[in-house]
Amino acid sequence: MTTATKQRYHFDQVGSYLRPATLKQARAAFAAGEITQEALVKIQHDEIHDLVIHQHEVGLKDVMDGEFARSWWHLDFLWGLTGVERYVQEDSYKFHGEKTRTDNVRLTGKIAFNPDHPFFADFAYLQSVAPAGTEPKSTIPAPTLLFRDGRSDNALSFYDTWDDYLDDLALAYHETLQHYYDLGSRYVQLDDTTWAFLISKLNEFATNPTERAKYEKIADDSVYVINKALDGLPDDFKISTHICRGNFKSTYLFEGGYAPVADYLGQLHYDTYFLEYDDARSGDFTPLTAIWANRPDVTLVLGLVTSKSPELEAATDIKARIQEATQFVPLENLALSTQCGFASTEEGNALAPDEQWAKLGFIKQIAEEVWG
Repeated sequence: MTTATKQRYHFDQVGSYLRPATLKQARAAFAAGEITQEALVKIQHDEIHDLVIHQHEVGLKDVMDGEFARSWWHLDFLWGLTGVERYVQEDSYKFHGEKTRTDNVRLTGKIAFNPDHPFFADFAYLQSVAPAGTEPKSTIPAPTLLFRDGRSDNALSFYDTWDDYLDDLALAYHETLQHYYDLGSRYVQLDDTTWAFLISKLNEFATNPTERAKYEKIADDSVYVINKALDGLPDDFKISTHICRGNFKSTYLFEGGYAPVADYLGQLHYDTYFLEYDDARSGDFTPLTAIWANRPDVTLVLGLVTSKSPELEAATDIKARIQEATQFVPLENLALSTQCGFASTEEGNALAPDEQWAKLGFIKQIAEEVWG
């Protein structure tokens, strides 16, 4: 049954927002030793407060801190866990037309919950400035992000078996989520590029069973860890996920429809799925049936509006696509959002703040016309 804190928002947003110039300048000044940590946090808090007010004014019922206190959408969180360290790798992520910075994370011991993780203080501030009638929402990377890019290559240096490592990873996430709840959170989103990576690999090795089996194992492990992390959390705690194909300076990492992973996604114990559907690379709506899996309390948020460019789509086209999706999922179980955030890293996408808010206002108007 849908509870008061598991409201279904037909107008929702993935999470990150363009960093204001004041915040970018402050982070650069802090990195150069020109201002103190306290001064940086004060500026971050001021900008987050303004951001929350903007979100409320545009009509969002859940408000976020825009990831203003972090540089990356994923690494800042992973660096805060016990048993990992930050390091600089030899090369970086190769997006289409862009390369990212070379930061990464690797294990230094057994993975564990960190009760002093800085993200908890970030939530506490967000909660303190969330307007009445709104719900503060936090975003963190899914545990699957530790499976990729060599981050867990040395796991067996600290664990007897791979399964032991997976169990500890799931426990670290479960305790992290439970701590969010204890602080007053009722809505956390786990962002996840692993499924798009798997789509790419499962398509690439569709006719090579030996190679394909390696990626099927990652998919099975992902289902196991995510569900073990989520199971046993309070019933009124809403957990969503965003299945992302990469978002850096308006570029992307992966392409392909959801069909190769739809059955896996349908097994996950999430309440809400944010799905990218802003271009032809995303495929058709057929996999929605398997992802939704006939679960009446599950919401699929269609990312039909792009966050990568300032141009507004045609409202008639967006409404037509929502109607098309109802062939696979009931309208009440659908929602609308941008396909991703506006700034998964602090560099941000190629649009201006006013254009960012215009996108959200556009989505709000369509949501009101479609769902009332």
